[in-house]
Amino acid sequence: MTKPPFAKESDLCAAFIGALPKEWTAYPETGGFDILLARAADGFQIGIEAKLRLNAKVILQAAENLRYHYVDRDGPDCRAVLVPEAHNHELSQLAKMLCVTVVAYRPQERGVIRSSIHPELPRLRDDYWNSDWQELCPARRLDLPDWIPDVSAGASAPVALTDWKIRAIKIVITLEKRGFVTRKDFAFFKISMSRWTQGRWLKQDGRGGWIAGQYLPDFRAQHPVNFPQIEADFAKWKNPAEPTQSPVQGALL
Repeated sequence: MTKPPFAKESDLCAAFIGALPKEWTAYPETGGFDILLARAADGFQIGIEAKLRLNAKVILQAAENLRYHYVDRDGPDCRAVLVPEAHNHELSQLAKMLCVTVVAYRPQERGVIRSSIHPELPRLRDDYWNSDWQELCPARRLDLPDWIPDVSAGASAPVALTDWKIRAIKIVITLEKRGFVTRKDFAFFKISMSRWTQGRWLKQDGRGGWIAGQYLPDFRAQHPVNFPQIEADFAKWKNPAEPTQSPVQGALL
């Protein structure tokens, strides 16, 4: 059996992302995919699952759910499986029947002028009918985060930058800048407070506010790139209401 050119799926994903045409932006571990691609010109999306060897399981992971009551769910325009160049031709044909494109990435060889991504990603205006990509016409495209997740695509058990994580980071940044947070902050950022209090992430300060508790996760360490990016935009997303604390135990003023 031929040894795959990549040791891990994350290595394959990193090489693929590095070879993308400039009009495409890659969002690692976004929308339930290893990679979610978005085309700058029109927002066209491709959801990609990566595997070192093509198999039925990864095809089903990438495939559109065929249950009729899920047809109105958000999704990408196209779905794909990313593998190294060598892959099972019969399985790739079966994948095509499920509207999943098998994309092969081959490391560029020195002196060889040839695309390392096959088939090529869909262009904004193809001069011909593109039989390699099947558009699924989703009811609504997937929401993209304001910041490209600082996580390795295809990594085992990645710490994803989910919508909940972004809201949680905003709570922590508010806490750091103000010195305390309130229930109104959680309402403003639309995040449940129960997990924070029951898990002792926060504790009462005796003045109507909440401060860091013993078990507050270190979101800055989890997202060393995204945390300062979100922090830099504090003025754009902060809670415009600035509650003040009572000098004695009681409600906020």
